[in-house]
Amino acid sequence: MLTHGNLAANIRQVLDHPGLRFAPPDVALVDHFDPVETASTIASEGVTVVGGVPTMFSAWLDADIPADTFAKVRLAVPGAAELPTAVAEAFTARFGVALHQGYGLTEAAPIVTTTALMDRAPKPGSIGPPLPGMEVRLVDEDGSDALAGDPGELWVRGPNVFAGYWKDAEATERVITSDGWLRTGDVGVVGDDGGLRLVDRAKDLIIVSGFNVYPVEVEDVLRAHPGVADAAVVGEPSPRTGEAVVAYVKAASGQNLDPEELGLHSAKALARYKCPSRYEIVTELPRAVSGKLLRRELRD
Repeated sequence: MLTHGNLAANIRQVLDHPGLRFAPPDVALVDHFDPVETASTIASEGVTVVGGVPTMFSAWLDADIPADTFAKVRLAVPGAAELPTAVAEAFTARFGVALHQGYGLTEAAPIVTTTALMDRAPKPGSIGPPLPGMEVRLVDEDGSDALAGDPGELWVRGPNVFAGYWKDAEATERVITSDGWLRTGDVGVVGDDGGLRLVDRAKDLIIVSGFNVYPVEVEDVLRAHPGVADAAVVGEPSPRTGEAVVAYVKAASGQNLDPEELGLHSAKALARYKCPSRYEIVTELPRAVSGKLLRRELRD
């Protein structure tokens, strides 16, 4: 249940930052997404703020559009799903626009953090500082604050945190502590630069011989392979290690992937226990309309 106060608080938190303000009369709306047509609209209308799902930014990157398409854009924000680091870096290199990322969830009405609040160019993977009035902490399995550099579950608290789940007190008690912290179920870590990075969903964590494996880390390594268009990683039961890492990989156009070669590629960048024990070459990966990877469909 999101109250009027929750929603109003999140709006105020965003509007507290001058760079995030824009008025309804200044909005350019399109009835469908076509990368070339929308790029033309952005250029011709002098659009300064662009928001969309990551697949839109990938489509613009792949489209035959001028390098100055986003010349007037001061803020570009992909959201609703993870943005591959390679896409962010390639987009900035081609169009000269940094892609700002953030973190949010419905239970927080929804925005919690954003790199748009930073006074420097965001590092790929960073989700930025919390909005004004928000508190964020990383918590270990014992409920204590995670040690510096260690991953922990992201807990958030603030006026935009929801009132609870409708007619489900038990579910509400599982995610909201007595002192108002929302257990998000997402895992984060503070990087060397002091910025907060989202690692993975706690429920997607794979435990191999007692060691934690975060799918996003393995997926990023696989996507860095020149023959890979997309990748997804899940865990499967293993009698020897408890769980084993399995990778589903989509080949780039015109590429033939060799599982053995993918294994060698992974071994160069990952600890042995993080390397997939099996590679499945697929034609498509399950994603929601927003572009969010649906790992549960691969596990089922």
